[in-house]
Formats: sequence, structure tokens, C-alpha cells
Amino acid sequence: MRKHSMALDGVQDLQQLTESLVRPAGARYCERMRLEKLIKRLIDVSASLLVIVLGFPFFLAVALLIKMTSPGPVFFSQLRIGEHGRVFTLFKFRTMRQGVDDSIHREFTRSFIEGRMPDSGLDEKTPSVYKLTNDPRITSIGNFLRKTSLDELPQFINILKGEMTIVGPRPPLQYELEHYEEWHKLRLEAKPGLTGLWQVSGRSSVPFDEMVKLDLYYIEHWTLLLDLKIMLRTIPVMLFGSGGY
Repeated sequence: MRKHSMALDGVQDLQQLTESLVRPAGARYCERMRLEKLIKRLIDVSASLLVIVLGFPFFLAVALLIKMTSPGPVFFSQLRIGEHGRVFTLFKFRTMRQGVDDSIHREFTRSFIEGRMPDSGLDEKTPSVYKLTNDPRITSIGNFLRKTSLDELPQFINILKGEMTIVGPRPPLQYELEHYEEWHKLRLEAKPGLTGLWQVSGRSSVPFDEMVKLDLYYIEHWTLLLDLKIMLRTIPVMLFGSGGY
């Protein structure tokens, strides 16, 4: 699975990486990081305003398609765990039928985090896919939105509010966190993102532990240049739906 990673060859010792994430940094390094994080925030705000304003006609078209193909609201909101364990409300375009049971996803999530391949809901012809496929809860337009990640676009509202950033680890659900090992929780040391190293390194074909290692690598080696590389690699992932289900 390391062939999917941009730079995981340098992550040989998980304990060493964990220690580096909690080790105090020097004053000069902290000053530089504050400046880069300020620039990152300016990019987040500028990009969010641009997408929300210029993309409004597209948002409206997607909203109409959702309303035409299934009853229920256009948007779906869900509590997620953000940076340092803070809870926030995440927004998406609705891709599921209303009133569906989440027990299928709860069981799948537990098996995924524990490293077991669940038998229910997974396409046997694609054993390397670590995500529910042929999910009966998904609407017809929802399949397309999920495959292309267009259902995530309303999260630019979360980014504008400062709850998320463009690039960062994906925010987990509360019931996902219940199955985390202690080292998994280190991925919460960064603000959650719309896209990230996991999305451009295999996405749904990456096992959970490998996904966490990708997130920790990103947190440890974060730079504005790395963000730019991930954003550029996200474009073909969206266009071709690589790893999306």
C-alpha cells in the first residue's frame, strides 16, 4: 500500500513520529509556522469566498437535481470531531435517502478501524476497497456526487467559519472515535480538511492505519508547498473519481 503514498518511505518508526508531534519546537521555527499558518488561513478564506460566490449557479443546479431525484432537504449536516477534539457541524450535499439507518455504516466503520474486512456491504469483486459499495441508502444523484466528491463542496462554509481548512485530515464521527487507539487520536492535532494526503494517495483503497500514518506524516511535514501539491493532485481525483464510492 505504500505505493499510494507521496512520501511514506520516511515513516519507519511510528513511535519516533509520535514523539516528534508532541516535542516542543524552537522559537524561530514557531514564528515561521505562525506566519505560514496565517497565509494558509488567508488562502482558505479567499478560496472559500471565490467558490461560494462564483460557484453559486453550480450549487443551485446540484440542489435542483437533489430535490428532483429524492424527497428531503438539499443539505445534510452532521456532528464531526475537529482539531483537538472540538465538535462542529459539518455540511454536505445530501446523498442519502431520508430517514435511513446508520447501523450499516457504524458496523463497517468499526471493522475498518480494527483492520477487519466486513462481509456486509462490500463488493467482493473489489476486495481492496475499504468503503461501503452498492450502498442501498445512496440516491441516484448521490452516487455521482460521492464518486466525484462534489457532495463535499458545502464544506467551504465550514472552511470560511474556521472549523476546517482546505487541506488536512478528514474529520471523524463521534462513534468512529470510540474505536480509535491512542496513536490514532494524534490525527486530531491538526484542523480537519476538505482534501488531504489520504484522498490523493489511494482514497478508499487505503486501510485505516495507513490513512492515519498519512495524516501524521502530513502534520509532521506540513508546508504551504505540500498543501499546494495536494490541492493540485486533488483535481484529477475529482475529475476521474479515483477511489470514490
